[in-house]
Amino acid sequence: MAIRSEASDAAEILNLENFLPYRLYRLADAVSREFSRIYKDSHGLTRPEWRTLSGLGQHGTMTATELGEQSAMHKTKVSRAVAELERRRWLMRTPDEKDRRIEHLTLTGTGLAAYREMVPLAKAFERDLLARLSAEERTAITSGLAALETSLVPSKS
Repeated sequence: MAIRSEASDAAEILNLENFLPYRLYRLADAVSREFSRIYKDSHGLTRPEWRTLSGLGQHGTMTATELGEQSAMHKTKVSRAVAELERRRWLMRTPDEKDRRIEHLTLTGTGLAAYREMVPLAKAFERDLLARLSAEERTAITSGLAALETSLVPSKS
């Protein structure tokens, strides 16, 4: 029977609560869940539907593939969100003239109106969230997130 030293035991244990990727995931999930109450209560949207609506509201016309890349959603979630927003008549699909497999998605007037109603709610949520931090903490989190995004997220050039 081998006797293990405390040092080797410590090297094999990961304190998950202090592990940065886990902390970032939990924080992102908590913020997303808190924000989801706003768009669920105001318009009955799911997270994928909100991300689809906001992507189209920001960019105008996008393909489902572009929406998935922009929002980091799996194509099945994008597909379901697009179908639901289309059912509500909040978006329309236009086939690509050169490649009929591609559809360009655009918000309808009703969808754009819903998006415009939610923008001030989203901005207020962000303001309230940041107000929980000091000015120094806001600067630190903004620069820290930007540095991690620069090193980890591929840029669109």
